[in-house]
Amino acid sequence: MNSNVIADIRRDLEMHIGERIWLKANRGRRKTTVREGIIESTYTSHFLVRMDEQPCASRLSISYVDVLTQSVELSIGGPEHRLAANVGK
Repeated sequence: MNSNVIADIRRDLEMHIGERIWLKANRGRRKTTVREGIIESTYTSHFLVRMDEQPCASRLSISYVDVLTQSVELSIGGPEHRLAANVGK
């Protein structure tokens, strides 16, 4: 069952390659970070997000399992639009 949900997450993200995304990551002990980037590509077990933060741009690799377990929350089109809220329903 989880492999089907992970495949659904991957398909959803493939439709948004090249679009701006907001990430809210749980870093433990009540620490969260919110970052903005662009979905670059998707792979079998993870996807890449290019961060446009100054002074240097970087890439972040995020696994689909992190999205499934809500360790990372995704928003496409604005910080208030959560992608993971509809996964698996």
